[in-house]
Amino acid sequence: MHALFLLCLLASDSVPQVKFLGETGGSAEVYPSPVPPPSQKPLPINLPSALALAGSAPLDIAIAAQRVEAAAADLDRANALWLPTIFLGADYFRHDGQLQDIAGRVFTTSRSAMMAGAGPSAVFALSDAIYTPLAARKELAARRADSQAARNDITLLVAQTYFDVQRARGEVAGSLETVRRASVLLSRAEKIAPGLVPELEVARVRNELSRRKLAVESAYESWQIRSADLTRVLRLEPSTLVVPVEPPQMSVTLTEPTTSLDNLVVLALTKRPELRSHQASVQAAITRLQQERLRPLVPSVLLRGNATNPSGTLSSGYFGGGVNSNVGAFAMRNSVNVQVVWELQNLGLGNRALVRRRTAEQEEAHLRLFRLQDQIAAEVVQAHARLERARVRRSLAEDSLRDAQTTLDKSLDGLTQTKRTGEMLILVVRPQEVVAALSALDQGYRDYYTAVTDANRAEFELYRALGHPAQEMLPNAKPPADKPQPLAITTSLPLTR
Repeated sequence: MHALFLLCLLASDSVPQVKFLGETGGSAEVYPSPVPPPSQKPLPINLPSALALAGSAPLDIAIAAQRVEAAAADLDRANALWLPTIFLGADYFRHDGQLQDIAGRVFTTSRSAMMAGAGPSAVFALSDAIYTPLAARKELAARRADSQAARNDITLLVAQTYFDVQRARGEVAGSLETVRRASVLLSRAEKIAPGLVPELEVARVRNELSRRKLAVESAYESWQIRSADLTRVLRLEPSTLVVPVEPPQMSVTLTEPTTSLDNLVVLALTKRPELRSHQASVQAAITRLQQERLRPLVPSVLLRGNATNPSGTLSSGYFGGGVNSNVGAFAMRNSVNVQVVWELQNLGLGNRALVRRRTAEQEEAHLRLFRLQDQIAAEVVQAHARLERARVRRSLAEDSLRDAQTTLDKSLDGLTQTKRTGEMLILVVRPQEVVAALSALDQGYRDYYTAVTDANRAEFELYRALGHPAQEMLPNAKPPADKPQPLAITTSLPLTR
């Protein structure tokens, strides 16, 4: 598992860096992505690695795989209904006391008998032998579709959890930057002449710095909690702190923005594995209905050994017997009973009730399919709406963050400038105004990373709602059908001029 991480890291270029505006408005300083605290054991990972582990590690996928295995075993058993069961063993019989012969006379006797051999047993209805494998094959197809649906759901869960980690890292980066800016503000405020800045305003700046430090601790806490969620889903070492290789502002594009909503709905109704599962269940219900309708019209076959008492086990072997406990005169014996019978359960009323039940199950399966179609269409519309709005919010948050950075830069510059009003010399910008700009910058970072996370999550939500149709959704994608299309990832930052 860790080898997979190393391969992914070696395949990457270098760890991206997050850029923030510097103290002055002129040039930008480069700040690395937030590193975990020294007490934490980092676990580097990138998004492709996490998605690859989503297909193997989670327990939900293992559970779905076992359900497929169970359905395959049911199919194998259904295909073997034609084959008889073989009994191997020995039978010992002893009688003492009264016995009635075939003429009705009662007499007293003592006798013993023994047989060692084998015998076949096959009791099945032809309708079961014909239709049970067909229904089992449909159930196997349904379980395979369910397994794919489980993989899609886990992929979405891993992506959402991964982006939650990224948002927490972004909040750490933003909080650290606001702490740095608050420290600069406090340093400048303390150097201003007391006649220009009262001690009350300096104390307000000092209090704001303390609040920003508290925000850093809260952001680190959120990072650790979200990391624990991801290690739980991927079944990684729980004591590690997940450190994504990509920068926190990474943007992922999975769907073509120009694709119409109507086309997306049609695409989902043809690609979702849940629909394939329900369609297979409908076909299985139809098969079982046909099975019950045919049951009273075709015979059942009964093949049983009849060489011992009670019958139904051994048919051929060595048999011997005698008076009292003497057993001898062993020789070969073969006794088989074959019957072909038609069955009317409860004078046919039982068969009729079974047909009604299978008809109701078939109608229920159809209704469930129709309900699922409506649900999938609604999921596509909802995911598409979330994605569109999230993209807009991301753009607005980017502009807002730039404005907040510019405002803070100019406010810090104005803090060192004075102007004369009448006979009084006053500051162009007072510390409390810079504090307000600092708070706006902190909120801007939070809004931006939240918007980026919402957009990335919405991309995967829509992708999952469409059934993971990689070839149809990504432009200019022509790889073989068995090869996944790489993600379109944007890591450019809106945090520099």
